[in-house]
Amino acid sequence: MRPKTHTTTLQNVARGLLGTFMVMAGTGHLTFARRDFQAQVPDFIPLEKDTVVLQSGVVEIALGLALLLWKRRRVEMGVGLAGFFAAVFPGNIHQYTHHLSAFGLDTDKKRLARLFFQPILIGAALYSTGALNARQRK
Repeated sequence: MRPKTHTTTLQNVARGLLGTFMVMAGTGHLTFARRDFQAQVPDFIPLEKDTVVLQSGVVEIALGLALLLWKRRRVEMGVGLAGFFAAVFPGNIHQYTHHLSAFGLDTDKKRLARLFFQPILIGAALYSTGALNARQRK
């Protein structure tokens, strides 16, 4: 049985912004930012970097649309998006440790600061979907 959760106006706004961000980022993967996203694909991934960027772009668009439209499964979508953000974190580390410039992150200081943004995204995914509250109710 799926947990029922009520989300506040602030959570709904945050979820809308996060979903829109994901659709835009996914679109960037497929079009104008493909090269920048390739800088974040770690060398140990056994696929072509462009393939990873294209596939992750499709996933980001799907997650973003699900956040925006699939209200009955928002808790599951929040957990899934948090997992996605955790899964792509090695790419941010790769960009930092290999000194790769992309998205305006052209210094190690900027790339290091970006690493601290990922936990915020994970928290936003869990907060905005009510996943934190659903977990506490069990």
